[in-house]
Amino acid sequence: MTFALPSASEFMKRSLFPLFALLAVFAVPAIAATGAKEVSHPSMVDNPWAIGALAVFFLSYLAVLFEEQTHLRKSKPVMLGAGLIWVFIAIIAPDYDVDHDTMRTAIYHGLDEYASLLLFLLAAMTYIAALEERQVFATLRGKLVAAGFNMRQLFWVTGVFAFFLSPIADNLTTALVLGAVVMAVGAHDPKFIVVACINIVNAANAGGAFSPFGDITTLMVWQAGHVEFFDFFPLFLPSLAAFLVPAVIMSFFVPKTKPEALKEDIKMKRGAKLIIFLGLATIATAISFEQLLGLPPFLGMMTGMSVLMISAWFIRKTDHNEDEDFDILALVANAEWDTLLFFFGVIFSVGGLTFLGYLELVSTTMYDGFGASFTNISMGFASAIIDNIPVMFAILSMNPDLDQFQWLLVTLTCGIGGSMLSIGSAAGVALMGVARGKYTFFGHLKWAPVIFLGYAVAIAVHFYVNEDLVGVMGEVDAASAGH
Repeated sequence: MTFALPSASEFMKRSLFPLFALLAVFAVPAIAATGAKEVSHPSMVDNPWAIGALAVFFLSYLAVLFEEQTHLRKSKPVMLGAGLIWVFIAIIAPDYDVDHDTMRTAIYHGLDEYASLLLFLLAAMTYIAALEERQVFATLRGKLVAAGFNMRQLFWVTGVFAFFLSPIADNLTTALVLGAVVMAVGAHDPKFIVVACINIVNAANAGGAFSPFGDITTLMVWQAGHVEFFDFFPLFLPSLAAFLVPAVIMSFFVPKTKPEALKEDIKMKRGAKLIIFLGLATIATAISFEQLLGLPPFLGMMTGMSVLMISAWFIRKTDHNEDEDFDILALVANAEWDTLLFFFGVIFSVGGLTFLGYLELVSTTMYDGFGASFTNISMGFASAIIDNIPVMFAILSMNPDLDQFQWLLVTLTCGIGGSMLSIGSAAGVALMGVARGKYTFFGHLKWAPVIFLGYAVAIAVHFYVNEDLVGVMGEVDAASAGH
């Protein structure tokens, strides 16, 4: 296999800058912090093996940043990094009187976090795959392509669809579906493709920020118990601002010309409407399990997945000619396992750095030193470079003492901050692959100031409309305060 190495200038901009940002987030506070909070075991941050573990984390994530060039799936280096980090911890643990049970307890805590996330996402991804197989998204794309919109109308239609579809279907799927629409209609207008793709990425990330189902970060905060399901909706107006401000500005650069007429006659397969209904019912089940019964949301999702599997069996058995290959287990096998295993690497890598004491130092320096608002706003910039998932899991691992206003703030910033760079979110990375050579890192970078303006306005709106949430504590926070 061959792959193209990036140029020297591209290497500097896409590799060294993110690496320095990682150092700023993790290493600098570790060096600068003094008077750190006590942890349950002695801090190991000064040990050469611990510094080596930090280097392993940086190198594994550097490999993730070069996935597009090397075609090495992002799960592979982070999984290896996670294993090496814990091996390093095990080597130095006896020097700090840390026994095996303490390490195993920490690892199994990470496993508990990962298992909950894995099962929830597996059910969600299976539903999305079933909708794709039943041609629900292809039908939507076909109707939009054949609708006869002019370029500016299409810009707004795809953006609005992305904003309102993302809270249900997740930002990655939303970006892929609507990106295909833009590519089909604007095939002969590269400038339109760039602006429309940026709008879709920004809209999808903004829409996902006010719903626990719209982004991994909101899901993680919800499952951690810091914010209840319905308490995410105060982020609707800030998220709307994050979408509308850049969209309004960019729309002036989109002409009102008509694209070439296209016609796609695609119809949903039998059972598609039933699966749409079951998907919505599964979301309601997950919410009800958590809100009414006190059961974890993933149990509701897996229950809904079982109903989907039975329904698919019924569809297959009642029409041998058309649906004999409609097998949910095959869809499970084809789930985005690279992403699911990437989460494993992230959770156990960050868990290892937490065990070593690095995140405790970061928390002391950032949250205690600079304050919650400054730190949470800065996390949006970190998510644009690093990706919001490891940033949010690091914050959850720090477990800072935040009220509901601040938890919503960091959820908002991590969700919409990734829109400032094309590599800052799964939606952006996916669209770079779909629109290869047309929607690029540097094409997106030209519009970064406009996205930043939306980011700033969204934060201002949150401070204005959600001021009454200052001091309100979530269940986990209240329980911690009680102890």
